Amino acid sequence: MAGTARHDYEMRQKAKQQLRSCKDPVELLRLQCLSRGSSGIKGLGRVFRIMDDDANRKLDFAEFKKGLRDYGLSLEPGEVQTMFGHFDKDGSGSIDFDEFLLNLRPPMSKARKEVIMQAFNKLDKTGDNVITIADLKGVYNCKHHPKYKSGEWTEDQVFGEFLKSFDENMDGTVNHDEFFNYYAGVSASIDNDAYFILMMRNAWKL
Repeated sequence: MAGTARHDYEMRQKAKQQLRSCKDPVELLRLQCLSRGSSGIKGLGRVFRIMDDDANRKLDFAEFKKGLRDYGLSLEPGEVQTMFGHFDKDGSGSIDFDEFLLNLRPPMSKARKEVIMQAFNKLDKTGDNVITIADLKGVYNCKHHPKYKSGEWTEDQVFGEFLKSFDENMDGTVNHDEFFNYYAGVSASIDNDAYFILMMRNAWKL
């Protein structure tokens, strides 16, 4: 379930307007992502995961710079350096990948975080902190999907495609952080807490 198209459009427009006057390096990067829609932060996360060749979940400056460029973000060299310095709090020359994405998420109220967690827990039927195709069976109904109805896709293909909405490292499973990164983007497109919570409850029958 993506954010509604209208909210997504409004958020992209708002982010583009705010970019013109933004000076804060973290907010600048966040707005660049949000100007691409609710999946912008998730998309940047995916680019960085692909680049993390040694899987140490750290990014040095060269990787950080290349990741931003590969994602197509238009930033001045000085801005990239300032951003990296902000995230490299201990001055080690590398930034923690998960902490970086956590800082990039738009702020969310406690109520929003709780309802996202409830949705994750409902989907994670086995309680192993990852959502898999097996978890989705019985929770997510694929019978109404047009490609399932036409016979083009099997049930597992529908579930696999659904997981891709959230799955940043394309391993076929969705962990807690990937789920939150996705909904942080959706949350940023909806100003009203009550509306966001209602949308989540309706989508996941919470």
